[in-house]
Amino acid sequence: MRPALILLPVLALIAGCGTPEYRAERSICEAEWLQKIPPRYERQLVERVRYIQVPTGRTTCTTNGNVQNCVAEMRTQEIPYTTVETVDVNSSRRNVQIESCAARACSAKYGNSACKTGS
Repeated sequence: MRPALILLPVLALIAGCGTPEYRAERSICEAEWLQKIPPRYERQLVERVRYIQVPTGRTTCTTNGNVQNCVAEMRTQEIPYTTVETVDVNSSRRNVQIESCAARACSAKYGNSACKTGS
């Protein structure tokens, strides 16, 4: 997967929050700060967890007439693992600037950092 394609869903998710006015201001700030602090992709080791179902050793049985059905009880177990992923090492620094920029723009235009209108 190309690094730019990884960034797009994250930006879309973040942009989905707030008022339409806030999203507009954030979009302007995002364009500005993507140029000032461009993405820098690096391969890094990251810790992840996957989940598997394992039997507990207990079973639950039900009887219906002559037929007895037994089902093994399961529990979720975490399996930690390490993997190599491509990450934008500038994203957290850039996102702080984008959020600050949007909050300043909203405060200047709407009198509050969330761009909430009086209605």
